[in-house]
Amino acid sequence: MFKKILFCTDFSEDAHWAFTYALNLAETYRSKLIILHVIEFRHYDELLSFHLSSEELEELKNSKKKELEKEMETNYIQKMRSLMEYQVLFIEGEPFFEIIQTAKKEAVDLIVMGTHGRTALDTIIFGSTADKVVRKSPCPVLTIRLPGRQFIMP
Repeated sequence: MFKKILFCTDFSEDAHWAFTYALNLAETYRSKLIILHVIEFRHYDELLSFHLSSEELEELKNSKKKELEKEMETNYIQKMRSLMEYQVLFIEGEPFFEIIQTAKKEAVDLIVMGTHGRTALDTIIFGSTADKVVRKSPCPVLTIRLPGRQFIMP
């Protein structure tokens, strides 16, 4: 049913919980699991370009990428018991856009991602990556909320 599953992570507690679903589905359906983290370096560029040289900024980015690779290894790769077919992607850009682009490019059958369960006001003001992905996705999206979080009606 699902030949390729795209799991999107921001390394939050919600994403870690959603990974259990993505991994279980990938093992059950013998799917390829693509693990994606989108790095938003534009914030670093805006904030730090005034105080750091381009070399220092590049060094900071490389250091951050190494940290993320360690997190990826610890939180996800080490937990994949019998799953043999997987791919890890780090892409720089706007999260919802890169998730949609990756889903199209990789022709995935399902996107799995955690949702923070923000209030309606937060979503209106800031937008929600999960909400944007659900609305624009070329395939089904499974959003997972951390157990114990309650939805509060606005």
